[in-house]
Amino acid sequence: MSVATLLDEVRFDADGLVPAIAQQHDTGEVLMLAWMNRAAIEETLASGRACYWSRSRQSLWRKGDTSGQVQRLVELRLDCDGDAVLLRVDQTGVACHTGRRSCFFRVARDGAWHTDLPVLHDPKELYGHSHG
Repeated sequence: MSVATLLDEVRFDADGLVPAIAQQHDTGEVLMLAWMNRAAIEETLASGRACYWSRSRQSLWRKGDTSGQVQRLVELRLDCDGDAVLLRVDQTGVACHTGRRSCFFRVARDGAWHTDLPVLHDPKELYGHSHG
């Protein structure tokens, strides 16, 4: 089966995007949610490295190019409706731009959001400037 045939089964939204969940392949830890367009999926499959679509910059975003926190693709999965993808990856370092391992570091408890993951890398060191 060709990559084009695989991509024909992905139901991209009106903007040509599909939500993409990144999960650590061996632990099941959910790392982040991003967006992919057709070109991002093609590059991810070709290179073996996660590539996403940056909605704010309107360009491809190769995970780790700025921070060194690369995601190596282990497996790409498509959900039952074809409208979401799961990237099972081997994450180097942290996945979140805040310097945490996962973007899902806030938990609802007692009517408030509480942070349950520590900052492992200072975002200023990863990106040269601070990220919330």
